[in-house]
Amino acid sequence: MPLVAQRQSRVDPAPTDGLTGVSRLARCKVLAERTAWAVGLVCLAMWGALHIGGIRDARRELERFAVLQAAAPIAEPELGVRDRERIGAPRRALNALAPEPLAVLRIPKIGLEVAVLPGTGESTLKRAVGHIEDTAMPGTDGNSGIAGHRDGFFRGLKDIGLDDAIELETLRGKEVYRVERVWVVGPSDVFVLDPTPVRSLTLVTCYPFYYVGPAPQRYVVRAVRSELNESDQINHGN
Repeated sequence: MPLVAQRQSRVDPAPTDGLTGVSRLARCKVLAERTAWAVGLVCLAMWGALHIGGIRDARRELERFAVLQAAAPIAEPELGVRDRERIGAPRRALNALAPEPLAVLRIPKIGLEVAVLPGTGESTLKRAVGHIEDTAMPGTDGNSGIAGHRDGFFRGLKDIGLDDAIELETLRGKEVYRVERVWVVGPSDVFVLDPTPVRSLTLVTCYPFYYVGPAPQRYVVRAVRSELNESDQINHGN
């Protein structure tokens, strides 16, 4: 066999450009799919951790309110100094950690039970709903404003209707309110928080509920205190 022919026979034929492109594209697709799955799983794990943490923190705030109730002063003039110190110790311990809960808000229709904390900061609204500054304190005369996240505790407000019951429990006792109005306003329409002639609750969250990004409107639920006695109020609410 001639030398030139032998050298040519030892050279493997090069793959075609078309097959190389298809192979690379397939590998890229597999890599992209695996990356997407990995990112999705990481995001799901992070969301789960945050959700579980939020539930745990919300339960802790309810427990803190229960401790405050147990430590509330008892109308007994015979209490000595040591007794008063013992009763006040749990409250002092709570105050050292964070501002104490003002109340517990319950809405039976949507299965909501959540503590009401002072202020509306992000850290507050992750574990509770917040009392809006410069409005009446929960359980007092006037208009008490309470804010919550639409993708958190106040998501269920979308299912609230007229005359639905809202229960507010403070250290002074329980009150039941009835929804008298539900409406949508702009973010600058702060008139909804103006004082009212009757004891009221005004619940505020962002709207639309499923809007992606900063919501352009506010969803407002106004409830007024019912004049029925407590047992009748709760039975009627169920």
